[in-house]
Amino acid sequence: MVPHMADLSEFSHAVGQSKVVVGKLKEKEQDSEMVMEFKPAEQQFHALPRSRADLHPLHSHSPPSLSLPRLRQVDDDAENRNNEEFYDPLRVPDSNASPAIVDDQDFESSSSGGNYDSVQAQTKEWTSFKRFLMQRFPVSKMISLSSMSSTIVRGGKALEKTSTSMHLEELEDPQKSSEETAKVITRQEYVSRLHELKDEINRAWNAEDRVTSLKLSIKVARLLMDTSVLNFYPTLFVLAADVLDMLGDMVWERIRLKAEFAEDGTENFGASDVCTDAKETCYNWFCKVGSIQELLPRIYLELAILPCWRFLIEQPSEPLHRLVMMTRGLADPLASSYCRLYIAHRAQKLPSYDTGYFDQTKDIGYLITCVNDMKLVFTRISSSKETGNGCFADSKRSLISLMEPAIEFIMKCLFKDVSLHSVGKVLVELGLGRSQEELFGGSSSVSVILYHILKELSTDLVSCHAVGILHLIKCSNDSSYDQIFLFVEQCLNYRLLGLRLSEQISQTDAVDAVLNDVIQVVSQYGLDEYLKVLDAYLDIILQNQMDGHLKAILGRISELACDKVIADDELAGLQSILVKLLSHFKDLEVVFSLNHFLEILDLMHGSSRSIVNMHILDMATRNGHVRDPTTIQLLFEISQALHDDFDLAHIKSDDNQQQARLISRFVLMVDHGDEYERHLAFLVECRGAFGSITELKEILVHSSNCLAAKATKDGKKHLGFVKSCIAFSEVTIPSISGHIKQLHLYLETAEVALLGGLVSHADGLIDSAINCLQSFDGMGGSRAAVDSDGILSSIRKLCSLSVMVPGDPEVGILHIPKSILSLINSQPWSPRLKTRIFCAIFSLSATLSQERLPYRAVHPEVPGNDLLFFGDSSYVHELLSLTESVLQNLVDVIELEPSRVKYFQKITNVNIETSFFLSIADLCYAGLKAARGTMSLEACNCIASSFKINEHVLPVCSKLIETAKSCLSANDRYLISTISILDKNLPPAAVSPSIAI
Repeated sequence: MVPHMADLSEFSHAVGQSKVVVGKLKEKEQDSEMVMEFKPAEQQFHALPRSRADLHPLHSHSPPSLSLPRLRQVDDDAENRNNEEFYDPLRVPDSNASPAIVDDQDFESSSSGGNYDSVQAQTKEWTSFKRFLMQRFPVSKMISLSSMSSTIVRGGKALEKTSTSMHLEELEDPQKSSEETAKVITRQEYVSRLHELKDEINRAWNAEDRVTSLKLSIKVARLLMDTSVLNFYPTLFVLAADVLDMLGDMVWERIRLKAEFAEDGTENFGASDVCTDAKETCYNWFCKVGSIQELLPRIYLELAILPCWRFLIEQPSEPLHRLVMMTRGLADPLASSYCRLYIAHRAQKLPSYDTGYFDQTKDIGYLITCVNDMKLVFTRISSSKETGNGCFADSKRSLISLMEPAIEFIMKCLFKDVSLHSVGKVLVELGLGRSQEELFGGSSSVSVILYHILKELSTDLVSCHAVGILHLIKCSNDSSYDQIFLFVEQCLNYRLLGLRLSEQISQTDAVDAVLNDVIQVVSQYGLDEYLKVLDAYLDIILQNQMDGHLKAILGRISELACDKVIADDELAGLQSILVKLLSHFKDLEVVFSLNHFLEILDLMHGSSRSIVNMHILDMATRNGHVRDPTTIQLLFEISQALHDDFDLAHIKSDDNQQQARLISRFVLMVDHGDEYERHLAFLVECRGAFGSITELKEILVHSSNCLAAKATKDGKKHLGFVKSCIAFSEVTIPSISGHIKQLHLYLETAEVALLGGLVSHADGLIDSAINCLQSFDGMGGSRAAVDSDGILSSIRKLCSLSVMVPGDPEVGILHIPKSILSLINSQPWSPRLKTRIFCAIFSLSATLSQERLPYRAVHPEVPGNDLLFFGDSSYVHELLSLTESVLQNLVDVIELEPSRVKYFQKITNVNIETSFFLSIADLCYAGLKAARGTMSLEACNCIASSFKINEHVLPVCSKLIETAKSCLSANDRYLISTISILDKNLPPAAVSPSIAI
């Protein structure tokens, strides 16, 4: 608890007595009676363990490289490869339009017969696919609607119109129909309306109104008949599929509750286990769906409740083949493709059956039929002849691009569970071979379908049949396609084949044959396509050391890139290739010696050039010092280009910080050997070129000081050079932000100056260091605790350095410690910090009073104060005068602590009844008392170690011990140890009862 005021008054009186003692000491000193005597140095020294300062210029070893994170590699793993395929720039048009945002929650159905993990994986895969689908085909804010879609979405009485009545109205009044088709709606309105329909279906179902739920679901399915806005159709499909999935789950759950097929609630059942009532309900639902007039909604609704066939038949997958045949009646290619996609999705809800090796293709026969049917659809689209519309080719490419996700998803489902022994049979069924022994030979395929088949095949199969697959890619000329589209598709297939072959080490002969054909074909391509294809084969070329192919590729790139403006896609391709080269080779000089490497690098610009430059710098400095002059100049130019690309508005961003660290590391690792002047000129050039990098300026000062230290050890012939290095550091340090950083660099440079015998330079640098402390506000903000430790450490370092600096009688022999004392009195630092600084000055004064200093400057022409002034009474008198001044300041600081305690007691002596606040007050007060006690003990230990304990010093120490005893526990180990030290150092005749506990 907080003590009474009487206790505080008693302590104030004790401190007042201490001030009287110190005042008497001053009076006796003025009477020329020396009352204090420095203690001579002991023969045995004790020191705390020290850590090595690797960046210090006086350190004998070379400075280590800066720690840097490993740069990301381009196309370095399979994940990056898959992502690159998934969002291939040749296949997906670049668009900045934001994708529509919908509720993509997928209702987890219990209709699947698989285990829980399988259901979870399928749900996650479907959710991811829907998100990808909407991101790949973003839509504009406004959507044009057909009359049917507009009527369904907007609601109202017209909502009850059938498609037949709508068609009759269109025939009777075409003008009116065309006006209605021009209606537009915002994307958000369309999404909101579908959410409302979904909520209405759910509310009707919960209200036992199954008929309304079915009718509303049919209206949602009818929306999928509208393909007037092509880019919106994938988003529409995702929204409608969510609604239909929800309906299917609700129907399944209703029938399941009626089924009573198992008492334990398991889902492993057959149709024979289901009761008659549940079967009738299930059959009734299929009859209702079968009565829908339009084909597309009828297919979608039956697919929604497809798992319910498990209640009626033993093989619920049998209706899939009928539904696949029904999709052939859909004339619209886009609608039919997404309908087949929904078939593949809903089929995953059925239980899987182990049909064995020979019958496995029958179990996935519906998927093979879907692929073959879509192959015919693609052929029909490509064979349609151009009319008067000039954008016909673009519309075909857009339509095929929209249909492609359906092929992709179906292929994933087709090859997901197929055994390795059955893959050949599946490929034969897909028309990719005459037999399993003659795969990929004597046949042709649609390029888009071949691309996705190649993605799903195993790596072993691709490696074994690489030549055949290459032949198949070349033969898929699809003469009905326009040449631009065919060119793009073939380029993607060539690239994908290279990526798949890179996944494992293939036979050299087969790879060489593939590479010869690929290089021959793509040599006719433009730069962008050439880079994209051969980038996929570069890993194979490097792993198999095919130097001839590498030389030919770099030469062709140089020819294609010369005399042209390189586009962004082409820059990305160049970046990938050059980074792969840098990652493969271990020696940078080997990379620079490659034909056309530097020519290609000079052609690059922008962020791609910066990334390559960062990899070059990382590689150059990772293995040690850089000594070759040509390489140094080239890396300097690369660093300049990298620095010029800095975003000055975001200089602290991660990218800029990594670039700055790489440049700083390069400067640090440069080594010109014995050519000191050349190295200093390099540092001057770096300071002018990279002025915005603060970290680099510190490196420059360290490097300059290291140069000066090396030159000093070589002899006097380099004295002028050492002065140049000191001058370089003096000019550079003020431009570095942060007073503490400047202080440390000034002290480091002063050490180097003393090493070279430049005493006047060292004095000026120490004065600059003290000025840095005067400019620093150590109590500002929340950094006070950290900054206090930094200030204390810096001043202790300054005191240690001052031991070696010879005193100058013109400015005062003790100019440095007096400047430190003046600095302390001018700063609003905490009493604890001031106490420790005063103790540091005590130790400095005691050290300077010794007959032989513990250490001195290495340079023989720099004498220590022991040689210059020891035995001079005026020197000792000045030291004692300084010490007494410090002692007076120390007593004043300790006297400030009671006033702080009194203030704290005053502000906490209010009417506070909350125990929590009282506990906090107790803790704070205890902390203040402990701080006072520690300060007193630190001061007492410093005095006892610096001065002989005589009748004049003993009263001060006794009073400090009394203060510590009033603040600390009697069992405090620091207190007991301090008293023990005082007892040992007391003169034989002295007795101090106040020191006993």
